Amino acid sequence: MSDTPKRGGIESPCIKLCAIHPAEGICIGCYRTLAEIGGWSTMSPEARRAVMADLPARASRVAGAQAGGRGGRLRLRRKDQ
Repeated sequence: MSDTPKRGGIESPCIKLCAIHPAEGICIGCYRTLAEIGGWSTMSPEARRAVMADLPARASRVAGAQAGGRGGRLRLRRKDQ
């Protein structure tokens, strides 16, 4: 049995912590891109498995990111300077 939650009968890495990292363009909760999130229900099972296999490698790209807020924007601004 998979640890991955099922949404509407389709396996999904969504953990309902939805915030797109502004620099990386991936969700800090599930590590998918907006295109992957939007097309998830129409992807083939093989395509979804391929994305899910890549997700652990994406986690380090947003490590330490917090969803939204002034503090997050300020941290990003300081990082870019």
